[in-house]
Order: sequence, then C-alpha cells, then structure tokens
Amino acid sequence: MTSAIRVAFVDDHPVLLKGMSALFRFEPGYEVVAEGASADAALEIVAGHRPDVLFLDLSMPGNVFEAITQISHSEPGTHVVVYTAFSSFDSVLKALDAGATGFVLKGGRVEEVLEAVEAVMNGEMFITKQYAGQVLTGLRNKSARGSPFEKAVKLSVREKQIVEHLLHARTNREIASEMLLSEKTVKYYMSGLMNKLNARNRLEVVLEAQKKGSLD
Repeated sequence: MTSAIRVAFVDDHPVLLKGMSALFRFEPGYEVVAEGASADAALEIVAGHRPDVLFLDLSMPGNVFEAITQISHSEPGTHVVVYTAFSSFDSVLKALDAGATGFVLKGGRVEEVLEAVEAVMNGEMFITKQYAGQVLTGLRNKSARGSPFEKAVKLSVREKQIVEHLLHARTNREIASEMLLSEKTVKYYMSGLMNKLNARNRLEVVLEAQKKGSLD
C-alpha cells in the first residue's frame, strides 16, 4: 500500500488555511500533518513533522524567504510550494531562488493545487500556468546577470535539449513525449544534470546551465 503524501500549510489568513487543510483532508492519498501562520511556524513544522510538501504564503509575519532557504538546505525531502496571492514577479523569483519548487496562485483551480503536489513529488518544478512564461523569463534574465567568471560546464547535446525543455516549464512526461524517450530515461538525464551542475532541483539546473555558459 502506497504511503499517504504528508502535507502542511502555513498561512496567516485563517479562512484560507482551514480551507486548504479541509481540501486535502478529504482528498484520498493525503495526510495533513500541521498548520501554522508565520515563517517561524514553518521552520518548527518542518523540524517536527518533516512533511513531504509544505504550502507557504509569502505575506506572513517573519522572514519567509529566509525560512524557505533554511528548509531547502536542512530538509531537502520537504518540497516548498508557494501558495500566495500574486503580488510581484520579484517576490516569486526570490522564493524560487531561495529553494521553493512550486508556485500556485490563490484563487486558481483546485486541480492545479493537486497538480503542483504531483509535480514537486516527482522532482519537477511547478509554476501556475498563466504566469509560467513570465516567471521563467525573469529567471533567465536574473541568470544572465550572474558572474562572468563562472567556470563553464560542458553539456551533451541531449542534456542541452532537456534544459531547453525545462526553460518552457515542461514536465518529465512532456519532455519524454517530445524527445521520444521514456520517463525513466529523462529522469536519468535529470539526475546527471543535477550532479554535473551541482543543482538541487530542476530550477537550479536551468539557472546553473545558463550561468555557466552550458547552453552556448
């Protein structure tokens, strides 16, 4: 029997917090392990419960971005998904750069929230569809302003093709279909890219590949 995916929610809006918790409590295959309302609470929840997925609002008491950074380094098994009212691309980019692997817009489809969990649990990055292009453009521009002294890392043709697909926020399944490969093969290449580029996730693969001139 497959273990339930353990989720936690941190949001200082009580109605939204209870609504999200209720959604997952009635959804088969999930277990809600904790709730909180601040950046400090997020750290305590991760330390005490080690959820598989942590949904986190950006507009809460405390340093949310520092909390994301600490969580991504101390507990890589917890996938941070930003679930927030869209305010600015800078905030989203900062959260993703800190280690979040998902961004879901409040008020969107319930199905999209569940898709985000599935994606991050498969080691993929998830960005709300209507903003994916703009967010990824921001990530590319940010990477282009990086240090010109980064040591270049050479990628194979196939690895470059996969990174290009990542730039368009495609999932492993979509990449496999486009490249006529199995999902298992795509995952193999992804593991190799993370190791070669010293990246923790798909987002960092894209950023490091650009910063180190690997796509030239």
